Amino acid sequence: MGKFVKEISDSDFGLVENSEVPVVVDFGASWCAPCRMIEPILEEVAEEKDGEVVILKVNVDNCPNITQKFGIRSVPTIILFKSGEEVKKKIGAFSKDGLLEFIFE
Repeated sequence: MGKFVKEISDSDFGLVENSEVPVVVDFGASWCAPCRMIEPILEEVAEEKDGEVVILKVNVDNCPNITQKFGIRSVPTIILFKSGEEVKKKIGAFSKDGLLEFIFE
C-alpha cells in the first residue's frame, strides 16, 4: 500500500466522518485475491484524484467494530461516504473506470 491509500483501524474512523471531500473506504483482507487485485487501482485513483477524494482501507480481520457496523459480509466491499454519511456500496472487484464512475457519478 502506497502513500495515497491509508489503512485505518476502528479508532481512526473519524477521518471518514470529518472529511470535507468524498471518502471511499475499501473493506478487504490480506487473504482475499480480488482485494489484492484492486489495490493498484485504488492507488492510481487516489494519486490522480488527490484533493478530490480520500481512499482508505479497512482490514476486516483487524477491525471487527467497523466491519460489523457497516454490515460487511463479503470482501472486497467499497463504501462511498459524503459528509460522513454512507451514500453507496459496491461488493466485488472493479476496474479503474468502474471505480471512477462509482465515486463521481
